[in-house]
Formats: sequence, structure tokens, C-alpha cells
Amino acid sequence: MPLMLCASRKMFAIVSLVRCWRSLEKNKDGIAARLDLLNMGVKTELQPEYEERRTRLPPRPWNLSRAEKRAVCNSFYGMKVPEGYSSNIKNIKPARYAITRLCFFFNVICAKTVDVSKLDKLEEDVVVTLCLLEKYFPLSFFDIMVHLVVHLVREVRLCGPVYFRWMYPFERYMKVLKGYVQNRNHPEGCIAERYIAEEAIEFCTEHLSYVSTVGVPSSQKMGLSKPLIGCIVQSQLNGEDNNGVSENLRWLAAGPSMAVPSYRSYLIKGIKFNTKAQDDVRAIQNSGVYLLAHTMQVASAKDKKPIVSNMGFYGVIQDIWDLDYQKFTITMFRCDWIDSTSGLVVDELEFTLVDLSKIGHRNDQFVMASQVKQIFFC
Repeated sequence: MPLMLCASRKMFAIVSLVRCWRSLEKNKDGIAARLDLLNMGVKTELQPEYEERRTRLPPRPWNLSRAEKRAVCNSFYGMKVPEGYSSNIKNIKPARYAITRLCFFFNVICAKTVDVSKLDKLEEDVVVTLCLLEKYFPLSFFDIMVHLVVHLVREVRLCGPVYFRWMYPFERYMKVLKGYVQNRNHPEGCIAERYIAEEAIEFCTEHLSYVSTVGVPSSQKMGLSKPLIGCIVQSQLNGEDNNGVSENLRWLAAGPSMAVPSYRSYLIKGIKFNTKAQDDVRAIQNSGVYLLAHTMQVASAKDKKPIVSNMGFYGVIQDIWDLDYQKFTITMFRCDWIDSTSGLVVDELEFTLVDLSKIGHRNDQFVMASQVKQIFFC
């Protein structure tokens, strides 16, 4: 089974590639640009070919053949992303390495904290990235703006993080403020009222983030009740020995109800989780989860000096259960976890590749819903 790419962040690199490709198609790669290559004596295989009725431009390195285009379209046609994650991702074209490196470079220099010790390596990497771009894009693509990328690391070293001085964030935010205007006769008042309303909502959201919710709406729970085999049997507690023991602990010790509801979908903190069976019949993918656990790691079976550190686990939800402890409920996921030793590979761009056919940790499949983050596999 081919390795699957685990993507927990938005596909910013692919979107940037599509925009760059469209720009090239419109005004960056024409007959004039090809003749410039011929005059400079470079990339002669790309020079225009004059035929009887038309002038033909040989395909560029980023062009796809008909079979490759069909394969790319089929790949995106079958891709599933979480509900509400993106718009029509099936129309996006991947051919990504150099563009992805460039996107990662801007992610690093635009961060709020910059590691000064890594700036020299970052400066070397961006030069290599521009060289990779020169391999695939015509010379007309490399104007003064592209060249300025080389100096951005030196600028960070002299002036500090870019968010203190770049105007791009403010220009983008001005577009947000302009969107607040509903009455063109009083634009300042519209902006002020909308801004105050958003600030109040954000304050309430942050203030209420630690408040326990009443419960999941019944419309978000789908499925029939299913008995749980091997459930802890309720024990009789002596009320006289409960001094100093919290009420929640006493209910946990008593065990959950013997009848455990099973659901195909469950909404938790605004995020919808599905079982794998539910995803198979839908056009979205909400069954992928990621768990960051503090666990003991060993190099091999003979390793006598294990270390304790954080380790990531990737899985797919198979069942969603609600354990009822009378006073409260605990949502549990039963997952198929990818084998951490043979089923995980990190590529050169630091994407995690997982083999969904290699399942491990079969004796420890359960996890609390509050402990995982949602991801998707493509």
C-alpha cells in the first residue's frame, strides 16, 4: 500500500504553486522570453519551433503530459479533507518541491520568534531554493522582487523579526477593516462598531473556554446503542470511607454503565469526528487523529537505557463510545494506530508519511477524545 501524506496544516504551498503557474502561463513564458534564452545561449532545447502555420513552444519542465494530468486529476478527485477545511481542493495542481521550500522559508522568517543560530543555515537554504526555481522557471520570472528574497535573512539579522516592521500585515488588515463597512456614509462608525463587537465576542469565547458544556446536541449523535463487553462492574461503595475523596473519583471507581452508546459522528468543541466506516460513504474525512504522548522510548529490544520524551501517534477512528458515569460522560475513541517503528517515515520536507496497512499498538487502542487532534491523510 502506498504511503499516505499526513497533512495537519493547510496546503498553502500548493495554492502558491497554482498562482505562480497561472502567472507564468499569462505573461512570464512567451516567445520573447524563449528568444532571450536563445540569445543568451542557455536552455536551447526551449527555443521556439517555427512551423508552417504557427510557432510552437516546447513544453517546459513544469508542464505535464496528458497521462500525468489525468493522474493528478484522479488524485485530487479522490482526496478527502475534514469538513469545513477547504473549498474545492480537487482543482489544485501539485508539483511542489521548490515552491514548498520557498513557502517554508517565509514561514520561518515571519514567525514571532526567530532562532538566531539558524539564520546562517536559513540563508544558505534560500539560495539553494532560488537555484531550484531557476531550473524550472524562465528567466523572465526572476525580477527584482524575487532577487530581494536573498537579502531577507540579512535584514532579519540586522533589524529583528519582520512583524515589527513589514507593512504587509497592516495592508491585509486594512482589507479586513474595509469589509466591516456596511454604510458608506459612515465608514468610521461601521468599522468601530464591528471591531468592538468582535473584541467582545473574542473576550467571551476566551472567558468561557474552560466552562464545561452541557452536552452534545442529539442531532450530532448518530447511531444505535451498543453493549460494551468487558465493562467494569459497578461496585458497592462504603459512604463512611469517602472522606477526602472527590466525587468524580468515586464515580470513576464505581465504573460506567453497562450499556454504552456507539456513534458514527460526534461533535467535540466545534470539531466533528467520524468513524472510518462513516467516512467511507461520505466525501469528507474526519476520522484521522494525532496523539502526542509522553512515553518511554527504546532504540531496540536490547536497549537498557530507555528515555522518556514526547512521541507522536497517528491513527484512524474505528468506534466512538460514550462511557456514562451517571454524573458525567467520557467520550472514547477506539482507533487503529499506525505502527510507530515500521509505518512512519519523515521525508526531506519534514512531511510525515504513514503506511495505513501497518497497524500496531493493538493492545492499547483506546484514547479519550479530549487527548487527540484531528488530522487527515492524502
